[in-house]
Amino acid sequence: MDKNTLEFVTYCISKLAQQLKLSQKEVYNRLKSSGILDSYIVPSYDVLHTFSSRYLMNDLIDYMQEKGVLEK
Repeated sequence: MDKNTLEFVTYCISKLAQQLKLSQKEVYNRLKSSGILDSYIVPSYDVLHTFSSRYLMNDLIDYMQEKGVLEK
């Protein structure tokens, strides 16, 4: 993973933690265990980093709900 992707992953985890009122560790664990981190965020960095923060957070929250790691 390159520096830009790592910074983006860190940003996503931090913003999700704020929005969901969870610890960053908890958000990371949920993203990792569901496969969202390695199968979606990292490989889709080139596209995802162009989205607005609001859109990105809504997209990730929806996906976390689909994967069952976040209640609807």
